[in-house]
Amino acid sequence: MPRLAAASLAGTAIEFYDFFVYGTAAALVLGPLFFPTFSPVAGTLAAFGTFGVGFVARPLGSVLFGHFGDRRGRRPVLVVSLLLTGASTVAVGCVPSYDSIGVAAPVLLLVLRFLQGLGLGGEWGGAVLLTVEHAPAGRRALWASFPQVGPALGFLLANGVMLALSAALSEAEFASWGWRVPFWAAGVLALAGLWLRSSLVESPRFLEIDDHARVPLVEVVRHHGRLVLLTAGALAAGYAVFYAVTTWSLAYATERLGVSRTVMLLCVMGAVVVKGALTPLAALFGDRYGRRPMCLTGCAACVLWMLPMVALLATGEPLLMFLAILGALLAFVIMFAVIAAYLPELYEPRVRCTGAAVGYNLGGVLGGALTPIVATALAEHGGRVPWGVGVYLTGIALVSLVCFALLPETRPVPVPAVEPVRG
Repeated sequence: MPRLAAASLAGTAIEFYDFFVYGTAAALVLGPLFFPTFSPVAGTLAAFGTFGVGFVARPLGSVLFGHFGDRRGRRPVLVVSLLLTGASTVAVGCVPSYDSIGVAAPVLLLVLRFLQGLGLGGEWGGAVLLTVEHAPAGRRALWASFPQVGPALGFLLANGVMLALSAALSEAEFASWGWRVPFWAAGVLALAGLWLRSSLVESPRFLEIDDHARVPLVEVVRHHGRLVLLTAGALAAGYAVFYAVTTWSLAYATERLGVSRTVMLLCVMGAVVVKGALTPLAALFGDRYGRRPMCLTGCAACVLWMLPMVALLATGEPLLMFLAILGALLAFVIMFAVIAAYLPELYEPRVRCTGAAVGYNLGGVLGGALTPIVATALAEHGGRVPWGVGVYLTGIALVSLVCFALLPETRPVPVPAVEPVRG
């Protein structure tokens, strides 16, 4: 289990590095380079629009790779999805700017971002299921939490590289070529990930399935449609909160409040470090007290924290901004630490790869794709404190709270010890 968990964690970290490095670049530099004819705010909105395309592609990727994951196995999905995401990320770093090739530049950006999302849509289901289906029942949430730490590591790596380049280069150098370096580095990381995953074995639970679903998506829609919609709605809040504080807040703080790019990246990265460290601990509570109570607690915390969060962000004070982001990510981790165990347990094994991945990635569309765009627009038309953003995020969290309340508990019930018969 430690070797399997480490390989899954490394793989998700690499793939989410690819996904997050684009989000950071969209917040900091892509608008002027690829949409120079737009106003600064419109350019940022357009850059976030290409960011959102990746989320739209993720459910399609979960359908495509979920089909093969349910038909051919979890392991092949991990290899192909990693190759696709890595190659498309490297290609983003090679796209010429608008000044060089005109409108073809943003079009290429859109296509490559779509391919990134397609690969990531398959990654999560394969990595999580391979871990969950190997893990002992009583520690399933704990072991499944390691792939969930991967996004935190990927985010830290992506932002750390951006931070180092931003500090070492002048504004002109960073805008000219510096921002491309993190994308090129994705090729080396993808090769490392393939090497780590080369020794993984197929899930024993998959090998036990005698009757594989012919078209998994059809079975999921027919027999588990309500469950997919509820899980997507439940996860929307987590996505909205995460991308509000890790993507929108970067653009808001640097453009509206005049906060240094370096200071803001450090605030976000510090909070993400805490989030990643606490994920296994929160998962242990999920094994002890159940998946649903943890999700309800985290979602309720999101409802209560969103308005104080935007008030603290609007101060422009680094310490208060850090506390705003940290509070949001703590609520997020309470909820999402157990999701990797919870979602697969909701579906029968023969359609588990498709069902869990589609629900997870549809939640990304509902909560992650639009949040940076909507939040940017609301903040632009509000006062110094973007209360509209807080209300928007609170509303999403309330919807998710209702969806979690309608989902069942799945934590395995321990089998009581049998007293020996004395005679």
